[in-house]
Amino acid sequence: MSQASFMPPRDHTKIPVGISSCLLGEPVRYDRGHKRSAFITDILAAYFDFRPVCPEVAIGLGVPRPPIRLAGDPERPRAVGVRDPRVDVTAPLRAYGERMAGELDYISGYIFKSKSPSCGLFRVKVYGESGRAPSATGRGLYAQAITEANPLLPVEEEGRLNDPVLRENFIGRVYAYHRWQTLLAEGVTAERLVDFHTAHKLILMAHGRQGLREMGRLVAQAGHGNLERITEAYGALFMRTLTHKATRRRHTDVLFHLLGYLKRTLESDEKAEAVELIHDYREGRVPLIVPVTLLRHHFRKHPEPYVERQLYLHWQPAGLGLWNAI
Repeated sequence: MSQASFMPPRDHTKIPVGISSCLLGEPVRYDRGHKRSAFITDILAAYFDFRPVCPEVAIGLGVPRPPIRLAGDPERPRAVGVRDPRVDVTAPLRAYGERMAGELDYISGYIFKSKSPSCGLFRVKVYGESGRAPSATGRGLYAQAITEANPLLPVEEEGRLNDPVLRENFIGRVYAYHRWQTLLAEGVTAERLVDFHTAHKLILMAHGRQGLREMGRLVAQAGHGNLERITEAYGALFMRTLTHKATRRRHTDVLFHLLGYLKRTLESDEKAEAVELIHDYREGRVPLIVPVTLLRHHFRKHPEPYVERQLYLHWQPAGLGLWNAI
């Protein structure tokens, strides 16, 4: 596989991502309303090919409809009517989630509506007996089915995308998972797995050296071990490592690692400027994009083959501005 296979799409090809329909402004909520997210529709839609789903409408609840909520055992809640708890749509929601997990097996991420008894990912209220305070520990039944069927799939709620660090982490995982899916579709060989790992080394370093070391050991076995098992283990570890948020300290380590490739080509004042900006980033005085832009400039003037194979400096489209706020 050529290195170009791992670089960000240059033909503006959009990445397929599942999404709760109401977040695109579709009036599918129980009260005929929607929860349109401007960030999703005005910015992310330029890069993601959204595949909208409203599971409650899909199972026939209609619009408008009596609201439902999670109730019962927080570990295994049921979806029942708020006004009439005899209305129970637990089985249809779970079955529809299992079905859609199969039909959407090609997507590279999913954005769910928060707090929803069908789509919420985190801290969905689960109601117990009358008079008892609800437990905010549930997960929507449709979202649960999707995530159980594909544990590697990057998933997030729309509200958490307002956090710059969580936003960067989720979108980074979507792009990474899309590249992994592309590798699987083209066919994994030992050489291609090594190339894939090499391209992602600095990205992985920003998320945790332990995972990077473990993946390195797996890749070292690719030429003489069971490639199918190694590929499965690598993919799981790759996506799990990326769930760890990249910290300022880890990004700083990567930036200094990159600067090391320029030590013989930069003038002393240029090196001093780069070191100062990296320290400014670590102390929170400037965003990550500032030292990254300077390093991109220097590597354009002084190309380095190893760095050119890395995705770290160029994995995201500039229009997303993910490093402008972290």
